[in-house]
Amino acid sequence: MAITFLFCLFLCRFFYVQVIWEDELVAKAVDQWTREIPVVAQRGVITDRNGELLAGNVTSYSVFARANAVADVDETARFLSQTLELSFDALVEKLSDRGRSEITLLRGAEKERVEKIAGANVAGIYYARDNTRVYPYGELACQVLGFTSYDRSGTSGIEGYYDAFLKGENGEVLFETDLVGVDLDGAVARYLPATDGLNVRLTIDYRIQALVEEVMSKTLESSGAKGAQCIVLDPATFEILAMTNLPSYNLNKVPRDDLAALNALSRNRTLSDIYEPGSTFKIVTAAANIEEHLRGNPNAYSENYVFSSARTRSVDGTTIRCWSDHANGKHAGQTLKEALNNSCNPCFTDIALSLGTQTFYEYLRAFRFGSATGIDFSGEAIGMLLPENSVRDCDLARIGFGQTVAVSALQLACASAAAINGGYYYAPRLVSGVFDERGVDLQTFSSALLGRTVSEEASKILSSMLEGVVRDGSGKKAYIEGYRVAGKTGTAQKYEDGHIAQGKYVSSFVGYFPADEPRYLCLVIVDEPQGQYYGSTVAAPCAGEIFQGIISMKGIAPFIKGEA
Repeated sequence: MAITFLFCLFLCRFFYVQVIWEDELVAKAVDQWTREIPVVAQRGVITDRNGELLAGNVTSYSVFARANAVADVDETARFLSQTLELSFDALVEKLSDRGRSEITLLRGAEKERVEKIAGANVAGIYYARDNTRVYPYGELACQVLGFTSYDRSGTSGIEGYYDAFLKGENGEVLFETDLVGVDLDGAVARYLPATDGLNVRLTIDYRIQALVEEVMSKTLESSGAKGAQCIVLDPATFEILAMTNLPSYNLNKVPRDDLAALNALSRNRTLSDIYEPGSTFKIVTAAANIEEHLRGNPNAYSENYVFSSARTRSVDGTTIRCWSDHANGKHAGQTLKEALNNSCNPCFTDIALSLGTQTFYEYLRAFRFGSATGIDFSGEAIGMLLPENSVRDCDLARIGFGQTVAVSALQLACASAAAINGGYYYAPRLVSGVFDERGVDLQTFSSALLGRTVSEEASKILSSMLEGVVRDGSGKKAYIEGYRVAGKTGTAQKYEDGHIAQGKYVSSFVGYFPADEPRYLCLVIVDEPQGQYYGSTVAAPCAGEIFQGIISMKGIAPFIKGEA
C-alpha cells in the first residue's frame, strides 16, 4: 500500500513538472542559456488635427552590460567612463555585480559614443537601438501632451492616457551563452522584431494653440498674475482646439529632479482645478430662465420683465449687492438683457429664487455641474455642487450669480457651449483618431451627445443677449468690428480658509463667434491679476485678440451689414 502511494506521488510530481510546470521551466532554462538585447519599439507620434508633429522620436542607443562576461572590470569601467561620461566608481560597482544578468548602463546615448564602443569590441558590453522622445515645440500644449518616463512609457497627459496605442511592443535579440553568461563560440543570434506603436491625432490646432499661448503669456506678464488658463473649443462638436495653462515648462527638459515643481507645472489645471466662476455662470442662470419661460413656467421672467431697481437683496440675513451703486438711476429698471450687459448680481438672485431649488438644480445637472464632462483625459475634477437637499435660499441666491459653486474651466466652457449651440451637450474630446505609419486611420473618435440643456429657441434668444454684452455691455473689449462676437465677463473674489482673500480675484471671460452660428468658443481665466482685475479689462481683451488672430489665420470674412 505504501509503495503504491509513493508511486502515485512520484507520478503526480512527474506530471506536474512535465506538463504544468513546463512553460516556466523552459523559460528559466532559456534565460540561463541566453542573453537578451532588447529591440525597442518606436513609440507612436502625436500630431495636431492637421498632421503637424507635436511629439516624435529621434534614434538613440541604450548600453548594457552582462557582468559575468566582462573580462577586466577596472579597464572596462575606465573605458566606459571616458566614452559615456559616467562615474568610474559607479561603473565598477555595476560591473562587479555578478548577481544580475543584464545591467543597463545608459539610455539615450548618442550614435558617436556607441560607435566607439562597437569599435573597441569590449567583452560583456552591448548596445541596442533606442528612441528618445522629442517635442518640436517645447512648451506648446505641454500639460495636454504630457511626458514619458525613463523607460519610454507614458506618464501623464495624452502620452499617459493613450499609452496602450502609443507604446508598441519591444522585441529582442537572443544570444546563446554558457551558464555564467559568456557567449558560446559559433552561437547564432535569434531576432524577434519589435512592433512599433500607433500614432495619435489630436483635435488641437497647433496654430490656434500657439496663438493662445502667445496672447496669454503677454497677459500673464503684463498683469503680474499668478497664472492663466484658456480653452478654445468648437461649440458644434466640443472638440478642443487649444488648451493652455500658464506657467508652463519645456517638455524636452522635464524637471524630474524637483517633484513639487513637476507636479505643479505638469498638472492640467483647466480640468483638474476648480474655482468659483462668478458672473460667467450667469449664462447658465439666464439659459434656465429663458427655457422655463418658453415652457410656460409662471415663475420664470419674460424678456420684457423689469427687475427691481434696488441695489441690494436680503436673503436669510445675507445681503447681496450689485457692483454698481445705482446712483442717478444707473442700472435701474433692467430687463434680463440689460442685467447681462451690466452683470448685476441681484437680478440673477431673483431668477434663482423664483425658479426654486428643484427646477434650478435640474438645469445644473443638465449642464453637468457636479459631474465629469467625459473628456478623454485623466484627472478631471467634478467640481463642487451643494447637495440639493441641503441648499438654503441664501445658497441658491448665490449660485445664481456664480458663487457657492465651484467648477473647472472645462466644465464652464462646455456648459457655455451647450447653452448657445442649440442646447446640445457633447463629451469634449482631445483625440480624434489613431492611425498607422501609412497614415491609415485605424480608429476614429467622435464627440458623443450626452444630453440636451435647453431648446434651440432658448439658445438663440440667449445668444442674441450675449452678443449685446460684447457690443454694448461689459464685454466691449472683445468686440471686433464686422464680426458677431458674443460673451460674458466675470470677476470673482477668491476665498482662503473659508474667508474672502482681500485683493485676490479671478478675472474671466467666455465668448464665441459668430454669434448666430458659433464656431469658436474661448474661455479666458486670469488668476490674481495685479492692479486692474475686472474680467472686462483683463480677460475680455485676451479673447478679442485670440478671435482676431483666428480670423486672420483662417481668413474668415466679416458679415455683411444688413444681412446679420
